[in-house]
Amino acid sequence: MKTSLSILLLFTCLAQQSIGQEEEIKTGWNFGALPTIAFDSDLGFQYGGLINLYHYGDGSRYPKYNHSLYLEISRFTRGSGINRLFYDSDQLLKGIRTTFDLSYVTDPKMDFFGFNGYETVYNPAFTDVEHPEYVSRVFYAFDRKMFRVKADLQGRLSGNSLRWVTGLASYHFQTGVVDKEKYELPDAETLYEKYINWGIIGDDEKDGGWVNYLKAGLSYDTRDNEPNPMKGIWTEAVIQTAPGFLGNGDFGHTKIAITHRQYFTLIKKDLSLAYRIAWQQTLGDGRVPFYAQPLVITSFLKGTTSQGLGGSKTIRGILRHRVVGDGFVYGNVELRWKFVRFRFINQNFYLALNPFWDFGIITDPVNVDFSSFDYGTEFTEEDFFTGEKDRLHNSVGTGLKIAMNQNFIVSVDFGKALDEQDGNTGLYIGLNFLF
Repeated sequence: MKTSLSILLLFTCLAQQSIGQEEEIKTGWNFGALPTIAFDSDLGFQYGGLINLYHYGDGSRYPKYNHSLYLEISRFTRGSGINRLFYDSDQLLKGIRTTFDLSYVTDPKMDFFGFNGYETVYNPAFTDVEHPEYVSRVFYAFDRKMFRVKADLQGRLSGNSLRWVTGLASYHFQTGVVDKEKYELPDAETLYEKYINWGIIGDDEKDGGWVNYLKAGLSYDTRDNEPNPMKGIWTEAVIQTAPGFLGNGDFGHTKIAITHRQYFTLIKKDLSLAYRIAWQQTLGDGRVPFYAQPLVITSFLKGTTSQGLGGSKTIRGILRHRVVGDGFVYGNVELRWKFVRFRFINQNFYLALNPFWDFGIITDPVNVDFSSFDYGTEFTEEDFFTGEKDRLHNSVGTGLKIAMNQNFIVSVDFGKALDEQDGNTGLYIGLNFLF
């Protein structure tokens, strides 16, 4: 946080000397290279490095780019790691938007709070070493390693706005119990282990496996600027299927996602209102393995992960993966105010604030019959299940953005959960506006 504050003060001082200068049109290759010094309340401090290369051609399309190449290798102090290569272009194949992602993401203490939101109990005392009810610091966690290769294509159907979407993705998850000996933890059952013993997580999924998806859909996009639109609509409907014959075995399933985003100019160039509302649903009787349930479908993977609900990419301030089910709705509403522009190191910068409200709810719960579970002598049913249907999860907060050439955006968001069952607060320092 001190690093971010120092950068902000430096930029603010420089801005006093450069406000009012015309924005320079960029051509050819430009890049942002940074040591990755960030923070995520769910992951800890991040360190490493990233490079984002942009090619603007002759500059006639600026701030749109012809090619973008992103490379990141970083680690978090709580043990997780990101190794990612991402490419994006609408010039590689003329008339077709092409994106490619190759990632290996590790998380030895991935959050796991069960399914169906408020139907399950979150008890922070179970992870508090000072509390009499303490069980383990990783009671709500398991070990997950994820390999992902993903390719998506979008092409025009009508004009520049209506597009077809198709793609394929292959995931391999390796899951297991947190290494308690490594972290010097008590040999107590975690919630993940209890779900295995109760049969909610099957023996055929507890260790992970492959999930291979095919995707098809439609996208309608009239945004004036992708990184931070001042006006326009971005709506998409996508069906993603993991058929058994594609190496998914008994875990064949299909999901649909409809996402609508809209942007309104309130003050020309400076202030906008943006919102996103999304619905995702498992179709038919397919069986979704527990490690694939948190995946959130999108036509364009903007960050390292697209999963939740809860955390930096969906409902900021709420515990990561707190809201998981067969069907859910989530949304975000935020103001975006560019309060200063300036030139620095021959690049165009602006600073922006974005107060927000995030929310989500389970609309189709995972079927869990908890009436016959053995809770042992230490616990009761009320320690894990409320028997209530889910209700709206809410958080509020604000963010700060530092943007270079309108495309490379450093982001700081702080969110506050409005129900203690969703945690307390979340601080996230990373890249890009949320949507």
